[in-house]
Amino acid sequence: METNNKSKQERAMEKVRELKGFYIHLTVYLIVNSFISVSKMIRNLGNGESFTEAFWDLGTFFVWLAWGIGLAFHAAKVFGFSVFSKDWEERQIQKYIEEDRKEAEKYKIGEGKKYTYRINEGEK
Repeated sequence: METNNKSKQERAMEKVRELKGFYIHLTVYLIVNSFISVSKMIRNLGNGESFTEAFWDLGTFFVWLAWGIGLAFHAAKVFGFSVFSKDWEERQIQKYIEEDRKEAEKYKIGEGKKYTYRINEGEK
């Protein structure tokens, strides 16, 4: 019983670590991308662009978008919205085990199967 409680506690601690990792990732994402965007907008304004032009520059949003995709996958993993669920993983594992078993069956000798080998001396 104590082992069961310990494993529950370990799973809970792992979940908290994953959640904490996501929130750290989110915080870094917001701080770094805000800094990059503000820096880029200030530089664009210094180059004579209007605020609207500087704000809507593609480069300003590209970093947010690219990094945001990674952040979205991290969130999906932490909050359980993964396309690759445990059920999917188990099906894939079973599929490959079955393929390996069938492949091994092709080369199994014995167990009721009889193989006859003939050597023809004149053939290569």
